[in-house]
Amino acid sequence: MEDDSEPEQSSWAHLPDVCLRHVFHWLDDRDRSRAALVCKKWSCAMYSGSLWRRRTITFYGRPSRAHTLKLQSALWYVKKFGKYLEHLEIKLSNPYNTAFTQKFQVTMKGLLSHLGKCNSHLVSLSIKYLELDRLIWKNTVRAQFIKNLATFLKKKSKQLDYLNLKGAGVTLEEGCELLNSLSCLTNKSFVSEINIEDFFSLHPPVYSSTLFHQAMSKFHSLVILSLNYNCISDELLDILRKHSAHSLHTLNIKCHIHDPHGQVVWGMSWANLAKRAPKLNVNFFFERVMKHDHLARILLAEIPVRSISLRSCYFSDPDWTMRPTLTNLLPAYWHVLQKLTLELNNDHELLDDELLQLILSCKRLLFLKVWAFLSVTFMERLLQNRAERKCILTTIKEAPKEWENMRRDECANEGPCGFGLFVLHHPRIFKL
Repeated sequence: MEDDSEPEQSSWAHLPDVCLRHVFHWLDDRDRSRAALVCKKWSCAMYSGSLWRRRTITFYGRPSRAHTLKLQSALWYVKKFGKYLEHLEIKLSNPYNTAFTQKFQVTMKGLLSHLGKCNSHLVSLSIKYLELDRLIWKNTVRAQFIKNLATFLKKKSKQLDYLNLKGAGVTLEEGCELLNSLSCLTNKSFVSEINIEDFFSLHPPVYSSTLFHQAMSKFHSLVILSLNYNCISDELLDILRKHSAHSLHTLNIKCHIHDPHGQVVWGMSWANLAKRAPKLNVNFFFERVMKHDHLARILLAEIPVRSISLRSCYFSDPDWTMRPTLTNLLPAYWHVLQKLTLELNNDHELLDDELLQLILSCKRLLFLKVWAFLSVTFMERLLQNRAERKCILTTIKEAPKEWENMRRDECANEGPCGFGLFVLHHPRIFKL
């Protein structure tokens, strides 16, 4: 007797749509395309907007067939699913010659042009480390790329909430043109987060630029702003106070040795901004700016500093004496400082007592990272104070192993040495 009953379907056929979309979420593009061929239901899952809201597209600069296909697949993706995009990150990895940058520019032109027409949901755009000031960028290619990007930003100025152009390497005029693009349609920009760290090439004195001040005055709802200290001025702080004080929460400020930072910024300007923006936290990142007199011009007592990072980047200079910085400057932030990073070669001075006193005086300090010579006794004293609740540190980090070994070789016959990586959780201490 023949069995006329229908064959039993796989349990996959009855999988709820929400579960099916979750499965598709973990597949790469090729596997999604293959899975979409199984049936109509799976094909519909392939075109679910929730799968395509976030995208990171990486362009590899080294010549290969796979990397050439990457340029093509980027355009394919945007044409196919670009209308769903909400968060887009573009990465340019190791561009090696002018031919590649030209291909990248042409690809980006098509990508941005199509997105400008089909997408109405994009709120986040990140294109970091373009380094447009490198010689591999021909002037015409560079100019065309900036023009295309400015046009795109104009079209999306009403919907973009986040823009990251860190490391763009543009001139002052080009940078201000891009910033102005965000307010072209309404003469106001409501972007909440901007990262323009290392945005300008050749380290210009941005703090004295009227163009820059005019561009920044059009931002009216900034929450997070990341930039270099060569952009900071009384004028900029006043602009932030007038237009973004109601929303401003974080200022990330990088100060590099090659940036001009001889400008005078008055403590009153910081005090006025902090008064109008009570939630403001300022994070400083110093690279090879270690001299006390340089730091004293920048680290004013009126600044609501949440974190400070001082990095010498393996350079050693007897003029970089950290003792007055630890004893005179940083204690001014005893009531606000939460995170401190010290990466310095202090083989000419011991800082155990000064650093321990600073830690004990900073009542809100939670995180400490040190790449420096410290004695084992210092670590014992610090842990003892932590056990006695005289400080509230929850995390202590030290240099990686290769740094520690180098230091041991240098000071094999001396007392100081590095300490290991510790993470403290009350009431127990764990060594990783």
